[in-house]
Parts: sequence; C-alpha cells; structure tokens
Amino acid sequence: MKFGRLVQTTSILGVALFMMAVSASATSITYNTNAAGTGFGGTSLTLNDTSGTSATLTFIEDANITTGVPSNVNFGNFTLVCGGCSTQAAGTSSSTFGAFTFNLIITDVTDGGATGRFVGTSTGGTIWSDVSPITVNWAPLVLGPGAINALTGNFGGTTFTTTVFTAIVAPNSGAVHGQSTVQGHVDSTVTPEPATFALLGGSLMGLGLFGRRRFVRK
Repeated sequence: MKFGRLVQTTSILGVALFMMAVSASATSITYNTNAAGTGFGGTSLTLNDTSGTSATLTFIEDANITTGVPSNVNFGNFTLVCGGCSTQAAGTSSSTFGAFTFNLIITDVTDGGATGRFVGTSTGGTIWSDVSPITVNWAPLVLGPGAINALTGNFGGTTFTTTVFTAIVAPNSGAVHGQSTVQGHVDSTVTPEPATFALLGGSLMGLGLFGRRRFVRK
C-alpha cells in the first residue's frame, strides 16, 4: 500500500512540474522605446546642429519588440545626416553640435507597462562626412528588477541594461551610413527555466509509471 501511494505521489508531482513548466513559459519580454518622454531633452526626436553646414541627429524608436530572455537587444538607432559635409581631409565644410541630453524611456509591456529612463549626455562636437567625435554616455546603466530605477510600475524579475556609451558614427560611416545602435541586454531573475521543470517532471512521471507497472505485476 505504501509503495502504491509513493507511485501515485511521484506521478502527481511529475504532472505538477509539467504544469509549472507551462506556467513559467514567460521566457520572452516585450518592450518599446517609443513612449512620451523619449527624445532630446525629453521632447524631440531630432537634434539640429548649432553651427556650420546643416546637419541633424535623429533617433528612431522601437515599437513593441518581443525578445527571448536573456538576450542582447537594440533600444533604437541614432542617425546622423550631413549632406553638405566634406571629408576632414578636404576641410571645406563641417557641422558642430553643442552639448545635449537624451532621455530614453523603456516600457516593459510584459510586466504591466513598467517604465524606466536611461539618460544620455554628450558634449557634442564637430563632425565631417567621415569623422564624428560625438559620444552619448548613459546613466543609470540598469533598470529593474522590481522597482529599481523605475519611473512607474514594477519590472518584476526583468532587468534592462544598456552599454556605458553609444558612439555616434559619421554620416558616411557604418553598416548603414550614419546609423548608430543603442545596444543593451534584457535578462530575468525568474528561475528555473521551463525546460528544467519539464525535464524533471518527465523523469518523475516516467519513474511513477515504471513503479506502477512493477506494483501491478506483483
């Protein structure tokens, strides 16, 4: 009788772990960077030069992006454009950007719409078609888990991390000319992974069935 109860308990535990694997399937996070407040000074997605040949630095937001956890992600792209800039070697035309700040609002759609803010600061600089000294430095570097650096809501077990800085490439440089990606990482403190639950659950179910067969034969 005791052996029969053990077999039954083992099978039930295996089923329960399979159910936990299903319920713990939140191995992806949906986020966006297009909330109000994202922009230069928190107001505009485009920054104009302060002197020299006409130039613009524009941020391209990310709408709802779904990514696996953990994974490296992109929080959006800066695009630097200066159609009239010459090369530095030619030295005929350049453009200068003054110091600026940029607010990057992260919205964690998965965890109830929690929001946080990465603040970028830059001293600006003078650009040519093939040269850009502009760098955006970020702080804080981590949003979440929980309410860490949250503006609203709670990130739960999710953590958003950004790189220390984003180097703005020259207008005629980069894989896509003038485009610089704001790189980051999304992670989660939720453990164990669903695959672990499924593996353990399957083992216990198999053990339960094997034991039951032996018990019935006796």
